[in-house]
This record gives sequence, C-alpha cells and structure tokens, in this order.
Amino acid sequence: ATPLPEEDCMKLNPSFVGIALSSLLAIDLWASKRLGVCAGEGSAWGSARPLMKVIEVSGHGIPWLLGTFYGLCHSDSSAAREVLLNLLFALLLDLVMVAVVKGLVKRPRPTHNKMDMFVTISVDKYSFPSGHATRAALVCRFVLRHLVLAVPLRVLVVLWALIVSISRVMLGRHNMTDVLFGLLLGYALYGVVEHCWLSPATAPALFALW
Repeated sequence: ATPLPEEDCMKLNPSFVGIALSSLLAIDLWASKRLGVCAGEGSAWGSARPLMKVIEVSGHGIPWLLGTFYGLCHSDSSAAREVLLNLLFALLLDLVMVAVVKGLVKRPRPTHNKMDMFVTISVDKYSFPSGHATRAALVCRFVLRHLVLAVPLRVLVVLWALIVSISRVMLGRHNMTDVLFGLLLGYALYGVVEHCWLSPATAPALFALW
C-alpha cells in the first residue's frame, strides 16, 4: 500500500495536547461569546453598555499615565514622588509588555466586538492579552502595597480590578483567556517593578528632574 503523506498522518493522528488545546480554545470562544452580554446595544444587557464603557475608561492607560504624571509634577513630598515615579515606570512597562505580546501572538478580537474603544493604537486590533486586565492587576498590587488605605478602600481597589477585568468579556472586547493571562501578566509585572524599584540611590538622575 502507498504510504500516506506525512501531513495526512499528522491529521489522522493528532496529539493529545493538540486535541486538548483545540477543545479549550473552542470552549473559550463559546463561553466568551455567551458572556458578551454588553457587546452591543441589542445584546442581552445592552442597556448596561454605557456603564461598562465608563468602567473601561477607568482602566485605560491614558488616564492613569496623565494622572500619575500630574501628581508627580505637583507633589511636594519626596516619598510621594518616589512612589509616583515607580507607578509611572510600572504603567509604561505594562504598555510595552502588552504591546509586545499582542504583536507576537496577533490574536484577533472576538468577532462580536464592536470597535468603538477609547483611544486605540495599532496593536489594539489584537486581543491577547487584555491590557486593561494587566493594568488592573498591576495597579491593584501596587496600590495595596504602597498606599496606606482603610480596609473598605482596599476592598474597593480589589473589586475595581475584578470589575474592570470582567467588563472586558462582557463588552466583547476580549475572550476569557485574554483576561486571565492579562491578570497573571500584571501580577508578575508588579514583581519586576519591585525588583527594579527606582529610588534616589538607584536612579539619582531621574529624581534630580523632579
């Protein structure tokens, strides 16, 4: 008998890992579409879409960058400037890492996503990972570690991070795996920020500017 071409053999004998990954991807796409209840005005929870978009803006990089830079320029405390400078570094690191991963993976946005996002750049046409989820996890860890907050406020910070992340799937912007990986990436990036913490001793030139 004539042997089958190698590519046909591969199709007839897919690996267990390949089947598992394909199944997980299918479940991810199916569940994400079902949970995209605010993806459009005609969706199941379409009336809540304006509120979800407000939450979207609260996790966007531009407000966080502008707010941090403004605070840095107007702070009269050396301790506050150190914290704000490192928050600015964290936000910039987040933007770069998310852009790099999106550019490498190039996973398209969900088909049910309505492209009306607030201030996008070229890589924002890609879905993996969720920059909002990454930023939410990073900022949440940073704030809980470096700001003295009462317990109710600490709970609100955690809830904000979770709501921002969940809203990405509800709006149809991302699949669930985009958000989950984004949360993990943001959690890990905080460790990088702590390891590379900027201080007058380690980065005197930067602190001289302020």
